[in-house]
Amino acid sequence: MSEKIKVLVVDDHAIIRKGITQLLRDTEDMEVVAEAQNGAEALQLIRDNAYGVVLLDISMPGEHGIDVLIKIKDLKPNLPVLILSMYPEDQYAIRSLKAGAAGYINKQDALSQMVIAIRQVSTGRKYISSELAVQLAENLTHQNQDLPHQTLSHREYQTLCLIASGKKLSEIAEIMILSAKTVSVYRARLLEKMKMRTNAELIHYAITHHLVP
Repeated sequence: MSEKIKVLVVDDHAIIRKGITQLLRDTEDMEVVAEAQNGAEALQLIRDNAYGVVLLDISMPGEHGIDVLIKIKDLKPNLPVLILSMYPEDQYAIRSLKAGAAGYINKQDALSQMVIAIRQVSTGRKYISSELAVQLAENLTHQNQDLPHQTLSHREYQTLCLIASGKKLSEIAEIMILSAKTVSVYRARLLEKMKMRTNAELIHYAITHHLVP
């Protein structure tokens, strides 16, 4: 039998990591050989070891998953990274692919997609669901007409989505593990970039463009 695909699982929830490990334990051609609970641990493991595929949660305490993804691609450009997320594909999928991800899997669909996705990206191909394929086609059609939220940085975009979901600045600061002052700076920047003045305008925009579940 050919060598198994070595998988690194990066997720701050132990139960998620164990669930993935159990799933892949029953798959003869792959195995979880290491786990990390945050981006810093993942980057250290990737520096010191070789993996076939990385499964990376996009939403972890501290550094955002897309920022971790960019650092992984700087370290090892050819290492396939599959993004795992609880967010709908229209929030972060295209951003993830542009940052170098090999694919994007919604956690609600993870069990049915994961084995197929790991096999696919381990051979150098991308994994794209039918829903994401539609989005990519639409994105290409309008590539010269970027929407305001597409100009935001990862942190600004994350702040926008959290504001739109009804979170207060203090709650956003806790979720992102930042000071309230820093979150206020991100809010000010995204308001300026999007040419808006109030949270109400941001919330209306986010709902209109399906940026919140």
